[in-house]
Amino acid sequence: MSNDLHESLRDNVRVLGDSLGRTIADDLGAGFVDRIETIRGLAKQGRQGDAQSSRELIDYLRKLPDRDLLPVTRAFNQFLNLANIAEQHYRARFRRVEDYKPGSQPVLGELLERARGAGHSPRKLVETLAAMRVELVLTAHPTEVIRRTLIQKYDAIDECLSIIESSADYPERASRARGRLEELISQAWHTDEIRHERPTPVDEAKWGFAVIENSLWQAVPAFHRDLDNLLLETAGERLPLDASPLVFASWMGGDRDGNPNVTSKVTREVLLLGRWMAADLYLRDLDQLKAELSMWKANTALKAEVGDVAEPYRELLKRLASRVEATRDWAKAQLDGKSFEGGPIIETRDQLYSPLLACYRSLCDVGLDTIANGVLLDTLRRVAVFGVSLTKLDIRQEASRHAQVMEELTDALELGHYRDWSEEQRQAFLLAELESRRPLIPRRWECSTETREVLDTFRVIAGEHCEALGTYVISMAGQPSDVLTVALLMKEVGGEVSLPIAPLFETLDDLNRAPDVIDRLLALPGYRSLAGDSQEVMIGYSDSAKDAGQLAAAWAQYRAQERLVGVCRQHGVNLTLFHGRGGAVGRGGGPAHAAILSQPPGSVNGSLRVTEQGEMIRFKFGQPDIALRSMEIYACAVLEATLLPPPAPEPHWREEMDRLAEIAHRAYVGVVRENPDFVPYFRAVTPEGALGRLPLGSRPTKRRQDGGVETLRAIPWIFAWTQIRLMLPAWLGSGEAFATRVGEEGGLEVLREMRDRWPFFGTYLDMLEMLLAKADVGIATYYERRLVDEPALKALGESLRERFTRLQGVVLEILDEGVLLEQTPLIRQAIEVRNPYIDPLHGLQAELLQRNRDADGAISGELTRALMVTMAGIAAGLRNTG
Repeated sequence: MSNDLHESLRDNVRVLGDSLGRTIADDLGAGFVDRIETIRGLAKQGRQGDAQSSRELIDYLRKLPDRDLLPVTRAFNQFLNLANIAEQHYRARFRRVEDYKPGSQPVLGELLERARGAGHSPRKLVETLAAMRVELVLTAHPTEVIRRTLIQKYDAIDECLSIIESSADYPERASRARGRLEELISQAWHTDEIRHERPTPVDEAKWGFAVIENSLWQAVPAFHRDLDNLLLETAGERLPLDASPLVFASWMGGDRDGNPNVTSKVTREVLLLGRWMAADLYLRDLDQLKAELSMWKANTALKAEVGDVAEPYRELLKRLASRVEATRDWAKAQLDGKSFEGGPIIETRDQLYSPLLACYRSLCDVGLDTIANGVLLDTLRRVAVFGVSLTKLDIRQEASRHAQVMEELTDALELGHYRDWSEEQRQAFLLAELESRRPLIPRRWECSTETREVLDTFRVIAGEHCEALGTYVISMAGQPSDVLTVALLMKEVGGEVSLPIAPLFETLDDLNRAPDVIDRLLALPGYRSLAGDSQEVMIGYSDSAKDAGQLAAAWAQYRAQERLVGVCRQHGVNLTLFHGRGGAVGRGGGPAHAAILSQPPGSVNGSLRVTEQGEMIRFKFGQPDIALRSMEIYACAVLEATLLPPPAPEPHWREEMDRLAEIAHRAYVGVVRENPDFVPYFRAVTPEGALGRLPLGSRPTKRRQDGGVETLRAIPWIFAWTQIRLMLPAWLGSGEAFATRVGEEGGLEVLREMRDRWPFFGTYLDMLEMLLAKADVGIATYYERRLVDEPALKALGESLRERFTRLQGVVLEILDEGVLLEQTPLIRQAIEVRNPYIDPLHGLQAELLQRNRDADGAISGELTRALMVTMAGIAAGLRNTG
C-alpha cells in the first residue's frame, strides 16, 4: 500500500465533499462555503507545521458570530460522516474490514489449507465448523451518535457510489445515480443530526432489529453459501443444514444494570417485537419461495403430507405462511394489548424449520438439488441462525439487586438478615432451597417496588420459550452465592425455563478472584446438578480498565482466562468465555481477529461470546458486504484459535508482564485515585459535564450523581477524554512501565521478543500505537488553555502531556519505527485526511464550552445544539470513541 489513500477512496471522498459544498452553497450562499474553505485551509496548513496558521484558525473561530457557529459545526460534522461512508465503501469493495497490518487480513480458504497442512483432516474441519458456537451480542451502549434516519440516508449514498462505479458502460445509469446522490446529501444536510430526546430501550432494540433487517438478513445466507463452497472444495461436503457457527444475541431491552428505564414491561415488549419482526421477515421469504417452487416432482413423504395436489411445495409453503402470518398478528395483538383469536402460531424454531426441511429433502430426493440449494437453502440457514425471535435476549442485573430480594424475603419470613450472613451460610441456605420442593416466596408477599421489579423480570422469563432467551448475566458478581441466588429465583419464579447464568467479573480484584469463585461454585454438587457440564463466565473490559489502567487490566484479564480454563478443565466442564468488549481501545476494542488470537491458548475452544457495541455494530454489520466480511473474520479467528492455538507465554514473559502491570497500575492509581487535582482537572478540561445532555443512549451517564470518577460509567469516561484527543484511559501508566524496562539492561530486547513471538503482547502494542496516533497533545493543550484557570490543575495537565510524549517515544523504540503507524499507512492516511476537518470542531467545542460556563449553563438553544454537533462530529471523525 502506498502512502496515499487508494485512488477510489480519494475519488469518492472528493465526489461526496463537492456535493456537500454545492448543497451548503444552495442553502447558505457561496460566501459561507468560502468561509468553510478558509477554516479548512488554515487547519490543513496548521497540520503541515505552520504555527501561524494554527493561531489564525483559533482567532478566526473565536470571532465567528453566534449565528454561524451551528452551520459551521454542521458542515464539518457532515463532511466527516461522508468521509466515513467513503471509507466503509472502500472496505466493503476491497474486503478490508479491520484496521490492521497488511497481510494480516484473514481469508477462510487460506486458513482451511493451513489447517489441513497442520494435519487436520477435511472431516475435522467440517466437524469443527459445525460444532462452532460464536455468539455476537448486540448492545446499545451510548456510542452511536448518528440518528437512525441519517444512517438510512448514508446507506443509500453508499448504494449510489456502487452504481456509479459499476456503470462505466451505462452513462445514463451513472447520471441518475449522481442525481440521487445530490438529493440524498441535500436531505442529510437539511436533517437535524442530533436527537431531541434520548432513545428508549425499545427504540434501541428497534435499531438493532433494523440492522438485522437491512443487512444481516442478506449477509447470513451469503456467509453460509461462501462457507459451503469452500468446504465443497476443501472437504467435499457442505456444512450441515442446521449448523450455525455464528448466531446473534442482544442486550437491547434486557440490560437493566444501572438502567432504571429497562423494566420487565420493556423486556416483554422487546421480546414481542422480535417475534413480530421475525415473522414479518420470514413471510417475505415464504412469498418468494411460493413464487419459485412451482415444480410438481416430489418424494412420497411430501406427497403424504400435502395430499394429491398439483404443486406440493406451494401447498406446504402456503400452510406454513398461514401460521407465520398468524404469529405476526398474535405478536401485534399482544403489543397492542388486544386479544388474539387467530389460528395456531409458530412457537419454536423446529415448527418453522421442519416444513422447509421437508421441501429441501423432497427436492434432493427427486434430483432437483440445484433448486434445493438455492433460495430455499438460504431460508433454512436464516432459520438456523435467527430462530423465531431474531436474537436471543440476554438479561443482565446487578448482584446487589438479587441480594436485596433475599434480604427482604428472609426478613419477612423471620429467618434473619441475609446481608449479615457469611458466604457459607448463604450457600447452605440457597442450596437447601434449591433442593426443596415447597415454594419459598409467599403468594401474597408485600415487598418493595425494587424487589417486585426483579421478581417480575423472572416472571417474564417464565412466560417465554427458552429459545427466545440467552444468558442471565450478573454484574458485580463476587461470590458463588451470587450465582446460586439467581438460580433460586429462576426456580421460584421462572418455572420450567432455566437460563445459563454467567457471573461478570469487572474490577481488578474481581478478575483476580474469578478462578477461585468459579472453582468453589463448580465444587458444589447442588449447583452442578443444575448447570450440568457447561459454564459461562463474562470478562469485563471497560470497568477493569477504568479501575486499574489499561495495561494492568489487560494482563489481569489474560491471567483470569488462563486460570478459568484450568479450573473448568479440572471439573470436567465446558467453559464459554463472554468478552464484554467496547469499541474503544480503552474498553477492549480493536480488530476482532487479532483480539481473539491474542487470548490464552485453550480459552477459545470452538465457542465464544462477545459484545458488539454502539457505533461498532454499524461499522461492522451495517451493510451486507461489510457484515459478510466481519462474519468471516470471526469464523476465521475462532477456527484458527481452536485448531491452531497461539503458543503459551514463556515463563520469563509472565515475569515481565507481572512487573510491567505492577508499575503501570501504581502509576495509574497515583494519578487517577490519589491526586486530589485529577477529578477537578477532568471535569474542567473535558466536556464531561455537557456530555450528559447529548441524547445518546437510554442509560444515565453516571451510576450515582455524586462522587468522583468511580461513579462514572466507562463509556462517558472514555468518550470525554477522546473528545479532547488525550485518550488518557488507554495509555496512562504504560509509559512508566515501558520506560523503566527499556532503561534497564536487556529490557528492550525482551520487550521486542515478546512483541514478535507473543500475540497477546504484540496486539497490545499495535492497539496502543493506533491510539497514540489518534491522540494529539496540541489539541489537549488548547482545551486546557481555554478552559482551565487554576495553576495546580494546569501543572497536572502539563505532567500528563509529558507522560504521553515519553510513552510515544518509548513505543516507537520498542516497535523500531520512525513514525507511528509506519506499518499501517492506510490508517495513518485516514487520520491525516480527517484531521483538518476535526481540528475546527475541537476549536469550536472548547469555545462553546467556555461560553456555556460563562453563561452558567444558560447559552441559547442553538449554541447548545452546536456544542452537541461538535461532540458528534469529533466522534464520527475518530470512529472508535466508546
